[in-house]
Amino acid sequence: MTGASEYLRQALATAHQAAETQAGAIQVAATLVVEAMNSGHHFWVFGTGHSHLIAEELYGRAGGLADVRAVLEPGLMLHEGLTKSSLLERLPGLADVLLEINDIAAGDVVLIASNSGRNAVPVEFALGVRARGAHVIALTSMAHTTSVTSRAPGGQRLFETADVVIDNCGVPGDALIAVDTTPERTGATSTMVGAMLAQALTVEIVSRLEKPNILRSLNA
Repeated sequence: MTGASEYLRQALATAHQAAETQAGAIQVAATLVVEAMNSGHHFWVFGTGHSHLIAEELYGRAGGLADVRAVLEPGLMLHEGLTKSSLLERLPGLADVLLEINDIAAGDVVLIASNSGRNAVPVEFALGVRARGAHVIALTSMAHTTSVTSRAPGGQRLFETADVVIDNCGVPGDALIAVDTTPERTGATSTMVGAMLAQALTVEIVSRLEKPNILRSLNA
């Protein structure tokens, strides 16, 4: 079996595990979002590093909800440099700035994606969201996050701050495949499975809304 074939086998098994085990959490998360939207509140999405891709998966996407609000801070994404993003997502206090400039309010729901769930910004962002009376959906790897300590000053990890946790079922370190030529594993799954779970959440929300506002592809 080739390396690619082995990755596809294991990655699909991870996706299948997530599909089989996370339906309940998705249902709970969808209930929070639908209740918020039906009450005139907002659904927000946020992530740092590669996890910002999950936020983008839910924002401005064909077939997705037009009303999603995304917190996309350039310094926390990757196009300004991997080192910069990695350092900034560990910076205590930065989440307070993001919360100051984004009007997340009581009754809103915020999905926060972080594979490790250990860095200061996603954890403090979640705590700030909760302090404002909004709900938090965490999308994380429970195997990874429970194998590490928090880098947030208060010692919490993201899953410990959330109203509901969706587990991407990834392995610690994210990468699946061992190869002979390096001690490091290769073949991450957090983005592919995270995007699948995010889309499942979207479909569940849309199926429950009386008049969902859905984006149509500009290229259709």
